[in-house]
Amino acid sequence: MKSLRQMQPAAVVALLLAVLPVWLATSSFRAQLPPEIMFPSAALTRIQRLSDFNPALAGTPGDTDVYVFEGAEPGGSLLVLGGTHATEIAGTMTAVLLVETLDVQTGKVFVVPRANASAATHTMPGEAHPQFITIPTPAGSRRFRYGARYTNPVHQRRDPVVFRHPASPRILQGCEARNLNRVYPGAQDGTLTERVAWAIVELIRLERVDVAFDLHEAPPERNLVNAIVAPEPSQDIAPQATIMLQLAGWDFHLESSSAEFRGLSHREWADATATRPFLMETANPVQGHLRGRTTARLAVTGRDDQYATAARRGLLAMPYDSTGIALETRVSRHLAGIAAIVDLYNGKAPSARIDMGGWPDAGPLQDNGLGRYLGSAVDD
Repeated sequence: MKSLRQMQPAAVVALLLAVLPVWLATSSFRAQLPPEIMFPSAALTRIQRLSDFNPALAGTPGDTDVYVFEGAEPGGSLLVLGGTHATEIAGTMTAVLLVETLDVQTGKVFVVPRANASAATHTMPGEAHPQFITIPTPAGSRRFRYGARYTNPVHQRRDPVVFRHPASPRILQGCEARNLNRVYPGAQDGTLTERVAWAIVELIRLERVDVAFDLHEAPPERNLVNAIVAPEPSQDIAPQATIMLQLAGWDFHLESSSAEFRGLSHREWADATATRPFLMETANPVQGHLRGRTTARLAVTGRDDQYATAARRGLLAMPYDSTGIALETRVSRHLAGIAAIVDLYNGKAPSARIDMGGWPDAGPLQDNGLGRYLGSAVDD
C-alpha cells in the first residue's frame, strides 16, 4: 500500500487538472466583462452615463455611456440606440461607427452603442454564439463583444415562471423579463432591465428628443427582417422614407407598431414621450436556426451555405445568395434608414432640424470594410 508521501504528487497533479478547466473558463467569462474602448470623433461634446437619467443605475452593470454631439447651431435632438440586444451586432456597430465618425452642424445627437450593457457580458446558452467579433483596421484589429439577447442572469435574478407586461394580456416566457425591448417604459427602482428602460425613456423625455432610433437584427427567415417599424407619431414620415429607400435600392418594408403588443421601444416611447420612434431591422444569419456552423466569421461576413440553400427553396423572408449579407451591408442599411428619415423630418420641422454627417457612404463602406473608418486602437 502506498504511503501518504508517495501519493502526494499524484494528488497535486489531480488537483491541478481539476482546477485548470475552472480557471480557463473563469478567464474566458471575465474577458467579456470590460467594455470596449471607443475613439469618438472630434465633434464629441461630452460623454454622459445612463445613470444621469436614472440614478438607480449608478454602479450597476446596466449603466452605460451616452455620447453627446452638439452642433454649432441649435436645432432638434436625435437618439440612436444600438445594443438593445447585444447579439444583433449590426445595431451596435452602427452606433460605434457613428460615435467615431459623426459630425453635427445643427441640433444635438445622442448615441448609445450598448443600450443593454449587461447583455454584452455573456452569451446565449446553447446557441454556440461567439464571445467576440474581430474587425481589421489599418492599424491592427479591434475586438467587439457579441453578447446575448437578454440581461445577464447573474445581474438579474430570478426569472419569473412567465412574464407579462403590466399593460398587456400577453403571456411570455420568464426570461423575457430580461429583454430590454419588452419592459418599456420600465420602472425607476425596478429590476435592472426595467431601470435601464426607465433611464432611456427619461433621456428621451428630458432631452426632448425629436427622433429616436432603436437598431436591431433578425433571422433571415423572419418576416420582420428589413423592416422599419413605426407607431402613429412616426407615420407622417415612415411611408415616404420606405419608398425613398426602396428607390435607392434598399429592400425595406414598413410595419405598423402594434397597440396590443406592449413593452417594445417604438410603442412605449411613442406613448410615454413626444418623440417620433423608429425601430429598424437587418438580417443576421447567426440569429437564425437554419444556419450551419456558428462562428465569429459568420457574424461578420453573413455568408452561410445553409441559408443559401434555404433561399433557393423559398424558405426565407428576404433575398439571399452565396455572397451572404456582410456586416458592412447591414450597417450601411441602418445608416441609410437613419439618413432618409432625418432628411424627411427636417422637411417637416425646419425650425428644429438636425444636420449631421461624417460617416462613409454605403459604396465605400462596403468596398473598404468597416475597420477602415473606425479608430486606430490595436488589440493584437
